[in-house]
Amino acid sequence: ARCQCKLDPRERKNCGYPGISPVECGKAGCCFNTSVPGVPWCFAPRAKKVEKVCPNDPHARINCGFPGITAKQCERKGCCFRAHPADVPWCFYHRMVEE
Repeated sequence: ARCQCKLDPRERKNCGYPGISPVECGKAGCCFNTSVPGVPWCFAPRAKKVEKVCPNDPHARINCGFPGITAKQCERKGCCFRAHPADVPWCFYHRMVEE
């Protein structure tokens, strides 16, 4: 994403070699910006931020428990617990989402 390339020029970590083209830099999965002299023009993007969330859609739940599991047992497994609605897992895995 473009926003991953917006970082302070002093924070840039070199990702290329002298004379690398914008196309070659992009192929390497890196950012290219020549607007600031004296810092790398081909540089590593900012790391993506990911967050664990419990899915809101009951039908997107992936079972993490067993019939009759308690909230405490489920949470000990590191999973989400919601005792509703019927006919879907109440103990289910988190999903990873990018911020």
